[in-house]
Amino acid sequence: MSWITGPMVAFDLETTGTDIESDRVVTAAVVAIDSDGQVSKERTWLLDPGVAIPPQAEAIHGISTNQARAHGTQAGPAIKEITEALALELCSGTPLVVMNARYDLSLLDRECQRYGIELLGERLRERPVRVIDPLVLDKHADPYRKGRRTLQALCEHYGVTLDDAHNAVADAVAAARAARRMGAWHSSIGSVALADLHELQVRAAAEQAASLQSYLRRTSNPEAIVESAWPVIPYR
Repeated sequence: MSWITGPMVAFDLETTGTDIESDRVVTAAVVAIDSDGQVSKERTWLLDPGVAIPPQAEAIHGISTNQARAHGTQAGPAIKEITEALALELCSGTPLVVMNARYDLSLLDRECQRYGIELLGERLRERPVRVIDPLVLDKHADPYRKGRRTLQALCEHYGVTLDDAHNAVADAVAAARAARRMGAWHSSIGSVALADLHELQVRAAAEQAASLQSYLRRTSNPEAIVESAWPVIPYR
């Protein structure tokens, strides 16, 4: 059975910003998608990140500092629950869909380290990791297409509905459906066995990072460094 017709679990975070080393989780969703592409189960979290939510982040996801403090769960226990939920799904062999996994999974990694929580990779106990990243796959399958490659742009290109962008559940579901659609469109990824797809993305992400780094060094910053690790940037 091809990965594009099997069950998936999708994961998305909304955060206080874009720096994986310092920013915090505000909302999270872990959503099970059945073989028909429908939601079969979902878990969501609203966290009090322990820091103020900047106005620019609030403008994107709609969660204010006051709302998070009044209704959010303490960050430490919530991060533990999120990580446990992801580990349970990955240990079952279900692929995990994460748009721009390098960001979401790395930020979750730093949150675990911040609160002394066992890391997702440690919880897997050497089991094979099967992450599907629509951003990496789209760049690999269609490298010369012009235009943006945000989740909204990918949904428009592949004909996937995204009605409530930057809602963690909506984004997670849309990412899974976009991944299925691009796998159906591009045999170069859709025909790859799930067991091999993860390693394909490790190589593709490194190639994409090297290409971007080369471009930046030629055009704007001779010392630019673009991280090549995927799906988690190692903590240094």
